[in-house]
Amino acid sequence: MIMKSTVKSIFLALLTIFSLNVSFANSSEENTQHPKEKEEFNVGEMIMHHIKDAHEWHLFGPEHGGTSIYLPIILIDGGLKTFSSSNFYHGEHKSAIDHKTGKEVSYVAGKGAASAYGMFHEKIYKLENGELNFEGGHVHGSIKPWDLSITKNVVSLFFGAIFILVIMGSVAKFYKKNGAVAPKGLAKYLEVIVVMVRDDVAKANIGEAKYKKYVPYLLTIFFFVWFNNMLGMIPFLPGGANLTGNLTVTLFLAVCTLIVTLASANKNYWKHIFATPGVPVALLPIMIPIEIVGIFTKPFALMIRLFANMTAGHIIVLALISIIFINQNAAWGFLSVPMALFISVLELLVAFLQAFLFAMLSALFIGAAVEEAHH
Repeated sequence: MIMKSTVKSIFLALLTIFSLNVSFANSSEENTQHPKEKEEFNVGEMIMHHIKDAHEWHLFGPEHGGTSIYLPIILIDGGLKTFSSSNFYHGEHKSAIDHKTGKEVSYVAGKGAASAYGMFHEKIYKLENGELNFEGGHVHGSIKPWDLSITKNVVSLFFGAIFILVIMGSVAKFYKKNGAVAPKGLAKYLEVIVVMVRDDVAKANIGEAKYKKYVPYLLTIFFFVWFNNMLGMIPFLPGGANLTGNLTVTLFLAVCTLIVTLASANKNYWKHIFATPGVPVALLPIMIPIEIVGIFTKPFALMIRLFANMTAGHIIVLALISIIFINQNAAWGFLSVPMALFISVLELLVAFLQAFLFAMLSALFIGAAVEEAHH
């Protein structure tokens, strides 16, 4: 599996170089015709373009004019309005002056069915007199409709969920048909991991008496995080968006753990929150708010840890590849590409480790909530 992932990482690095090289070729041609409009390679903009959510699935080539899969836009603005995101990505590129900073800001005005809207940093706003106004780097005075669009992360979420259902369904079908026999095929590889989550995560942290009913949840959250972490390393394939590097997704996963924890909490857990044993009554007004805050800081840490670790890996790889284009010399590829591949191999470990930590800490929080009082 490591060899296959390494080959995919090499392919990703080469594809990134090719994509950015096409961008440079286009910009160089434009700069030859218009020398005054020459722009330097913007590393931050390139990285954010690759890791953030979008209304298109960019495959390769330059950011504008490359090969992309355009996703459906679904807006609620005085009714339901749907159209293709190509109406934005092939729309009119406009500029406006920021009233606060005096700097020029670029945005896209939609065409066709999207002619009443503009897109700025992948957010859709209603145009005012055919324009967007800016103040302090933000859109000012424009209505923002409800955006229920199928974005790149949503597609990746659906693909990841279906992928897990197919994989786990085939493994469950094998055991249903053959019973408790020596595993074959996919079951041979996944049984070890399932047993690990059951014994080393659930049983070890929740306790032998109560762990069984939480194993399905912990297995689901482990495989969901792990599979999507791995898919996120191949961004040009379906399901390969930076899904676990999206705060909305990690927030939802953390909230799920919080709900399971609070729903499972027994009398002993709440006693430690509102009447901590051994603490003087005079200190309870101080301790109770601290304990209540602690309930929410635990899932918050889960959310930030997964988001930060997965996003950081993508940023480092893209930053290393960018060295070639910052120096505008292909010879730097002999340094940056091996370093990027090394980080990509480390990401394989991080992808598994973050899934394991998310499941283990979830089990730890649940175990604390169901633990009985010690006498």
